[in-house]
Amino acid sequence: MRVTYGLAALTGLALGRPSTEPRNLAPRAVAYVDQETGFTFSETKAAATLQVNIVYRIATPANVPANQPYDVVIQVVAPASLGWVGLAWGGSMIKNPLTVAYPNGQKPTVSSRWATSHSTPAQYTGATYTPLSNGNKSNGTHWQYTVKCTGCTTYAGASGQVRIDPTSSKRLGYACSAGKVSNPSSNTASIPVHDVYNYITHDFSAGANSNFAALLTRNGVSSEPANVTQLL
Repeated sequence: MRVTYGLAALTGLALGRPSTEPRNLAPRAVAYVDQETGFTFSETKAAATLQVNIVYRIATPANVPANQPYDVVIQVVAPASLGWVGLAWGGSMIKNPLTVAYPNGQKPTVSSRWATSHSTPAQYTGATYTPLSNGNKSNGTHWQYTVKCTGCTTYAGASGQVRIDPTSSKRLGYACSAGKVSNPSSNTASIPVHDVYNYITHDFSAGANSNFAALLTRNGVSSEPANVTQLL
């Protein structure tokens, strides 16, 4: 496992060209220790353009019981040139939780969405997002959000109940657009059509945290576990 340590500034975190390696290569476990929040994240970089990446980071509790739901902490660093970025937890746009976010001053807006067709996704109440007291910011080059999600890793998909294994790798979809959201303070705002849609393979095991609940408390968020009825 390769471990990198975060700097306080956002500048340069998401710069870099996309990999030229074949997409079929097995994912490598990349752990990122965020000094601001204290979480260890699994990190994957996704190409937004030929010049810049979106950085997706996911932290999980360690030793999650088999077949039980669990919360995650998501941290995303996006270049300032992007008007919104999204993550599809089921690997496609349709019938899985979509995490959509857009810049809004120093505290980006994170919106829970769900699509039943290739059209503007609607609001989704099955996943809830709680911002951490740290890790939400922007500057002249990047914006970043850090939130706890309940309902991202366990949901009723098109073919039945889905649970992402926190010890494995999973194909996720991502999308982004340079188009700006007209009402960025609203989590129900209409978003422009994406300019880029592609896939990443994310290794969840690299982001396990034995002190997950304590770190949530440190960052001003309740550490109550995910609702177990989600699996019923």
